[in-house]
Amino acid sequence: MTIERVRYRLTLAYDGAAFSGWQKQEPPDPDAPPDETGERPRTPLRTVQHVVEQAVRATVRDASVNLLGASRTDAGVHAAGQVGAFTTTVDDAKGIGWPRERGCEALVRALNSRLPEDVLVIDAAEAPEGFDPITHAVRKRYTYRVHSSKTRPLWDRGYVTWTWHELDLERMRAAAAHIVGERDFAAFAQINHGRKTTVRTVFACDVATEPAEPNADRFVFGVEGSGFLYNMVRIIVGTLVEVGRGKIEPDDVPAIIASTDRRNAGPTMAPEGLRLEWIRYPGEGEEPVASAPG
Repeated sequence: MTIERVRYRLTLAYDGAAFSGWQKQEPPDPDAPPDETGERPRTPLRTVQHVVEQAVRATVRDASVNLLGASRTDAGVHAAGQVGAFTTTVDDAKGIGWPRERGCEALVRALNSRLPEDVLVIDAAEAPEGFDPITHAVRKRYTYRVHSSKTRPLWDRGYVTWTWHELDLERMRAAAAHIVGERDFAAFAQINHGRKTTVRTVFACDVATEPAEPNADRFVFGVEGSGFLYNMVRIIVGTLVEVGRGKIEPDDVPAIIASTDRRNAGPTMAPEGLRLEWIRYPGEGEEPVASAPG
């Protein structure tokens, strides 16, 4: 009889359009009658964590398994490199768990066979017993796509945010350079964010273009950091877009940061343009070094 505990790390991609974000949520059902205590039954929302966790539990035949995710993306936000982790108890007598000898490739196939078409396990690997995808992360990259045109985009409208304003690329790049470094980003966080400190380190903030349809421009904003405040990336992009429109001067950004006042920064951009690209952990790739865009 074999009993052992094995921790697995998953890399996940998903289209966030039909999900209520990453984190599990079970709000009271407003249409259901209350019970004798006055409480209404709770119904799980369709979140990425819930859907993937159910697939993991079915695959390892253990309803007690919990899936932990590195980044709590909001409803409508996409991911190409979310990281999750779970621990399974391999118990031959009970017929539960995922034994090491089955391998991680087979685990990926088994999980994907149980997942809907808008979420995919890209990779699975064994992880140290104490691996925490949240606290052990050292660097994350998000991208945000803005479609600038007099007509709204059609075919990829769920993955970009549309503006009919013309945007100046060089102005936005100049402003982005001021974002890089260790700063108090209170001005770029949602009010009542609940964090003890608003100091964060941004390692890179860049603005590029990619091919678009005729008479349109497609801008890709990239932000890398050790961690982010709630809505921080979307507010950074909203501020850069205001710079591109000429509403804010590039050299005004340091004063906006110094003010620590949310009212001085740009708007919070819509969720659909945002994508979590990847998350790095110690020993993976480049070590985090602050750098401004070239």
